[in-house]
Amino acid sequence: MSDGGSGGDEGTPERGGLRAALGGLTTRGRSFLAAGVAAAVCSYLLGQADLLRVGLLLAALPLVCVVVLHRTRYRLAGSRTLSPARVPAAAESRVRLLIENVSRLPTGVLMLQDRVPYVLGPRPRFVLDRVEAGGRREVAYRVRSDLRGRYPLGPLQLRLSDPFGMCELTRSFSAFDTLTVVPRAEPLPPVRLAGEVSGYGDGRQRSLALAGEDDVIPRGYRHGDDLRRVHWRSTARHGELMVRREEQPQKARCSVLLDTRYTAHRGAGPDSAFEWAVSGAASVALHLLERGFSVRLLTDTGTSVPGPDGAGGTASADAAGLLLDTLAVVEHSDEEGLSAAYDALRGGNEGLLIAFFGDLDEEQAAVAGRMRQRTGAAVAFVLDGDGWTRGPGGIRFSGDQVPLAERLRMLREAGWTALPVAPGASLADLWRTADRAGMRLERTAETGAAPTGGGA
Repeated sequence: MSDGGSGGDEGTPERGGLRAALGGLTTRGRSFLAAGVAAAVCSYLLGQADLLRVGLLLAALPLVCVVVLHRTRYRLAGSRTLSPARVPAAAESRVRLLIENVSRLPTGVLMLQDRVPYVLGPRPRFVLDRVEAGGRREVAYRVRSDLRGRYPLGPLQLRLSDPFGMCELTRSFSAFDTLTVVPRAEPLPPVRLAGEVSGYGDGRQRSLALAGEDDVIPRGYRHGDDLRRVHWRSTARHGELMVRREEQPQKARCSVLLDTRYTAHRGAGPDSAFEWAVSGAASVALHLLERGFSVRLLTDTGTSVPGPDGAGGTASADAAGLLLDTLAVVEHSDEEGLSAAYDALRGGNEGLLIAFFGDLDEEQAAVAGRMRQRTGAAVAFVLDGDGWTRGPGGIRFSGDQVPLAERLRMLREAGWTALPVAPGASLADLWRTADRAGMRLERTAETGAAPTGGGA
C-alpha cells in the first residue's frame, strides 16, 4: 500500500484478447459495421458493384480500427499515492496518480479512471493529452467517507480510443491500495483519574530492559552487555565481571473495554450509539497513549489488541496505529454476555479499566461489577439505550433491559465510576465528570465512609 510521499508501481496495464477488442466497438463503430453489411447485401440484391465497394469500406473501417488499437503497444507505468492512507471519518485524503510513458513512442489521447467504492464518492475520470516518450502526467483527486472501514482504491483503468472514435478499449493495472477510515477521536482534557499516581496509575509494573534506571544490586556479566555498565567495585569484590542491573521506568497499564454485542446496541449509522462508543474508545486509547500508558483494546469477545504479550513492548505510535486500524473495522458481535472479557482480565493488576457498555441485563451488570475486582480503578460509560433508540414522538425501539438508573447503581456499588451517556453527549465533559467522581470515591475510601455513588 502506498502511503505519504511514496508511491507504489502499478506496472503496465493488462491487455485483453481480440474478442474483447471487438466488444469495445462504440456506437459509431457498430453503426459503420452495420451500414457496411447492409450496403453489401443491397449490392448483391441490386447487382451494384459500386455499392459493394462502399459497403466493404464502411465495414472495414471499424474493423481496422479495432485491430490497430488492439495491437497498440503503449508501455505505461502507473503509481498511486495516498496522503494520508489513514484518515478519521469525515476527513479527506488526497490521492495522486502518476502515469509515465516508458516506451519510445508517444501516446494518443488517454482517459484514466480509478475504481473507488461508492461510499468514497464518484469514480474520478481524467483525460490526458498526448504523452511524449518518457513523459509523465500527474493528476489528483480527493476522497472522504463518513463511515469508518477499509476501502480498496483501484485498480487504475486506462481507456484507449482510435482517432475516428470507432473503438474504445479498457485496460486495467493490477495493483490497488487501501484507504483506512478510522473513527473520529475527540481531544480529552488532562485529568487525574482515580487510581493514577503521578499520571501513571496503580497498574504500573517494573520490568527489565536495556536502558533505564540503575538498580543498586549488580549482576553477573552476560555476553552482549555494554562494558560501560561494568560495576568495578563489585567486580573487585566478587572476583568476576559484574554489571549494573538496569530497570525500565514504571509504566501504567490500561485496558479499554468496548462492548460490541449486537443485543447491547440498537440502530446503525454514523450517529448511532455503537459508533459513539467506538469513537469514545479511540479517543480514550489515544489520550492515554499520549500520557505514557500501555494501552490495550479489549472487546466482549475476549479479543485483546495488542495481544497480552505485546501490550507493553509496542511503541506509542505503532500501538496507536494498531488500535485505530482495529477500531476501523470492528463490528457487532454475536456474543450474549461479557464472560469472555471477564476471563481476559487476569488477576488484579490490570491497572486502569475504561469500559463502554451498551444495554445490560441484570446478569451482565453483575459480571461487569465483578470486573472491578480485577482492576486498580474502573470507569464505565453506560449508553442510555432508550435515549439512543427513541424515535420521533418518543417511540421506543429498544428491548426490555434493566433501567439505566439500576445499571448505574449496580456498577457504582461494585466500585465503578459509572456515568450515563445520552445522545449527543460530549466525551470531554464526561471525562471531566469521571475525574471529579473518581476523586470523591478516593476521598470516601480514605475516610472509610459509605460511598455515595460514582456519578455526576
